[in-house]
Amino acid sequence: MTKNVYTVGQVNAYVKNMFTQDFMMNRIYVKGEVSNCKYHTSGHVYFTLKDETGALSAVLFAGHRKGLGFSMKNGDNVIVLGSISVYERDGKYQLYAREILPDGEGLLYQRFEALKRELQEMGMFAPEYKQPVPKYIQTLGIVTAPTGAAIRDIQNISSRRNPYVQTILYPAKVQGEKAAASIVNGIHALEQLGVDVMIVGRGGGSIEDLWAFNEEAVARAIFECSVPVISAVGHETDVTIADYTADLRAPTPSAAAELAVYDVRELEGSLLSMRLQLNRSICENLQRCQEKVRQHGQRLKLLSPGNKLNEKRQVAADFEEKLRMRIEQKLTDRKHEMELYAGRLEALSPVKKLSMGYSFVADQGGKSVRDVDMLKEGDLLHIHMLNGKVKAQVIDVEHRERASALQEAEERKSMIAY
Repeated sequence: MTKNVYTVGQVNAYVKNMFTQDFMMNRIYVKGEVSNCKYHTSGHVYFTLKDETGALSAVLFAGHRKGLGFSMKNGDNVIVLGSISVYERDGKYQLYAREILPDGEGLLYQRFEALKRELQEMGMFAPEYKQPVPKYIQTLGIVTAPTGAAIRDIQNISSRRNPYVQTILYPAKVQGEKAAASIVNGIHALEQLGVDVMIVGRGGGSIEDLWAFNEEAVARAIFECSVPVISAVGHETDVTIADYTADLRAPTPSAAAELAVYDVRELEGSLLSMRLQLNRSICENLQRCQEKVRQHGQRLKLLSPGNKLNEKRQVAADFEEKLRMRIEQKLTDRKHEMELYAGRLEALSPVKKLSMGYSFVADQGGKSVRDVDMLKEGDLLHIHMLNGKVKAQVIDVEHRERASALQEAEERKSMIAY
């Protein structure tokens, strides 16, 4: 009998193996109301799914947190994709979640994700296919419902920013079975009219209300449109397939109008600023040109023949003045030299010597007699004085020593000076 007894661990392992081998338990969708929701510090989320008939423990490990696209809390109705297995330690089974979707939107969300992946793989979201939205437009096409806050907001903002922009509305259905076809027709119609830019959108709502903008036909019509398309669906948090294929996404219809229509007041301000800047630049350039003309005029005056002639005349006058001053200086110097020479000549003048009491003695032939050795008794002499000439005859010749003669001459000279 003991051979049929199993341990608790063996039983739990066996039951876990049964769950593992069951294909349905490995991938199952379970919906219910969330209770006992706890976000652990490790990143795991523990919660319980319940309905009116029972409860099921569940856990979302941190590695699968990307499968939770919203903040889950107690009381939320959700659809959980995961697998059911046994936690051997406690001997109880639980749901191991991999993806959690809000109930009611879960199936639509799956369709949304599937179409998003398909179109993304086809390259319809690629930035290189996005058309630039023109800054200045004349016509604005609008594909939306003819009634509601969206069209009013777009028209009000458009007329306030630029009343000269023409808005053309295509009254489309934006909710219900025929909404997608109506939106596609509106895009084609406005494209044929040749509007400059197009706004496609509507006001906020649930995912079911906005579903027309998640249809593939609408996405392709936006992608293939030759006119730049701005998507404006719902509120800022609402995201549709149309937002991904559009050339530009606006968070709201009001924001779409601001992106599509330039503010004419801002343009006028820019034009005024550019006008002032242009006038300032013109004035500055004019002043620079006037200054250049003045400088060129001065240079022309300097380079003119008349000015050159005046310069040469001035140079000649300067040279003439310098020459005159040098001549005067030379004359002064020469006069001074002449005075010096005149003084020296006067000092050597025989007449001056004669006026001082000296006389000039010459022999009969007129030759100067400077030495007594040149005379003998009986020689005739001519003695020249200041006021006349005397003829004399040598009676006697007396010889003296040369030194005593010089001393006597010096004494006589000093006496004369005295």
